[in-house]
Amino acid sequence: MLWQQTRIETEFLIPMLVGGLRVDLSSSAYLSLPLLLLLMLHQFLPQLLKPLIAKVGYCYSVAIVVLVVMCEASTPAFINQYDVRPNRLFIEYLTYPKEVFSMLTSGHLASLVFVFITCILVTHFYRKLVPVMGPSNHLNNIKALLVSFPVLLLLVLMARGTTGHRPLNPSLVYFSQDALVNALTLNSPYSVAFALKNMKNEENVANLYGKMDESEMFNLVKQASHRTYFVSDDLPTLSVNPAYQTQKKKNLVIILEESLGARFVGALGGAGITPELDKLYNEGWGFNHLYATGTRSVRGIEAIVTGFPPSPSQSVVKLSKSQHQFYTIADTLSREGYSTQFIYGGESHFDNMKSFFIGNGFQDIVDFNNIESPTYIASWGACDADLFTQADKELSQLAKSDNPFFSLIFTSSNHDPFDIPAHKVSLPEDYQSDDIKRDLAVKYADYALGKFIEKAKQQDYWEDTVFLVVADHDIRAYGTEPVPIKSFHIPGVILNSGLAAQRDDRLVSQLDLPVTLLSLIGVETASPMTGFDLTKQYPVERAMMQYYNNFAYIENNEVAILMPGEKVSYWRYDSKDKKQTRTTKNAQHAALLEKAKAHVLFSSAAYQKSLFKLPDASSNTDARIAFSTRQARHND
Repeated sequence: MLWQQTRIETEFLIPMLVGGLRVDLSSSAYLSLPLLLLLMLHQFLPQLLKPLIAKVGYCYSVAIVVLVVMCEASTPAFINQYDVRPNRLFIEYLTYPKEVFSMLTSGHLASLVFVFITCILVTHFYRKLVPVMGPSNHLNNIKALLVSFPVLLLLVLMARGTTGHRPLNPSLVYFSQDALVNALTLNSPYSVAFALKNMKNEENVANLYGKMDESEMFNLVKQASHRTYFVSDDLPTLSVNPAYQTQKKKNLVIILEESLGARFVGALGGAGITPELDKLYNEGWGFNHLYATGTRSVRGIEAIVTGFPPSPSQSVVKLSKSQHQFYTIADTLSREGYSTQFIYGGESHFDNMKSFFIGNGFQDIVDFNNIESPTYIASWGACDADLFTQADKELSQLAKSDNPFFSLIFTSSNHDPFDIPAHKVSLPEDYQSDDIKRDLAVKYADYALGKFIEKAKQQDYWEDTVFLVVADHDIRAYGTEPVPIKSFHIPGVILNSGLAAQRDDRLVSQLDLPVTLLSLIGVETASPMTGFDLTKQYPVERAMMQYYNNFAYIENNEVAILMPGEKVSYWRYDSKDKKQTRTTKNAQHAALLEKAKAHVLFSSAAYQKSLFKLPDASSNTDARIAFSTRQARHND
């Protein structure tokens, strides 16, 4: 609280202290319950087994103390990076020890050393000060029972944290619209444990935001997509979108730039350290108000490759039911005769990307093991220049085939700890920044992108290829709002679209990009995506985004933010000056709330019931698709 005092309003001090005490008491009780049970066993078991129980209890107590200290000692560095206490990311990253250890030793060595030394010291002093439990000769078994059961009851009540119907959870001690202020009220072990519990029950989105009749939910999502030609009774959002051009199927290349927020892009009013991307904004179809759906790379992949709306669950890239027969544009394009490929400078198994891509339409995976003679290897793999050199070779090879191709290129140089080759880029002498190393990485990523585009323009495949350059997310989300919308603002530009160079001032989402790309390359078939085809005009502008357990739905400049415990707040967001203002509920907000709830519940239902996919080749949907396509094109 002292550290983050500028974020904390005076009236929040008492609620934070009281709420924090409740959470700490609950956490202490949960952690103490196993130890009490071991003490009871120690009292009543035969003498032969008591030394073993004593050692188990002692090891447990040491492990718990060290775990608590480790979580709290790691918290400042985690807050600096993610603007929230350790949560599910703390757990997810543990499944990639090699990459995470490399990142920590390269960019967070001081924090790592601090946590390690702190844990060693705590272990040493704990062992000195706290003895192994010994026999309680002063208590007979009856007295031990009389003492133990009241203590057990007290610990259970403390763990529940309330005498109400439901036990304590974070929403009972949340009182602020600022996610960090709420998180400070918790302790980090509790925050991590609660995230772990939620990960096991992710399908219960209705428990967070409230329930809705399923047919009503599907109808609202379909209406909000502004589509007319739905072609399946079993797959509710499967629909036909007439393509912008149908003369010739073009190639498609998506360049997904790691952590490139609009804050760095001069063309978007940012720091001006992306001169190459600024050039592309002048040459192509540049989006001035494009918003990411989340804060993780897999969330960006989910939006841009599948068009699937975000939810509080993990990205579908990592979930088990979506590893096969889940919609991706690669699935559509492979059925249309395209060669489909994913190119990454690191290890493609990271974040489960390889499994998801191979199972859903990508025919070829090119990763670090395939990069020929890399000149610089960083924590996350080959540098962007090496990645793009390999990408140019791959695209040139694909272009020799008679088949059109789709390639997804995912960069990594602009990722913490920001390892880049020396002497490639520099910042002006008078440049001001709170993180020079990060900004150098941004400029290097832009430099490598510019070199690739320059080379690609000389290749035979250039003229017949639509390119999308887009960020997966901003480098960090920061703000006092439950969803700080300005932190989701990212760059995106389409090259060789067939349209005149333009700056698009509409509010758009990553979810609109895959629909638009299929339209631009001349692929006209059904898909379950509900994003807008930006070659067309719609009566509304829309975006949606997930920020931990909060979901924001924006329509024009009105915003509904769903929060756990069926809480909701309403805001107005001006995309031009990036101002987000709290508003009071009005008559229009009821419809906005229903749309927001419908979309986030749709994500859960579509995943759980396998509704977001293409029909099987043996289904009878093909005729309906063909008929609806002809009718849609005629009306369009």
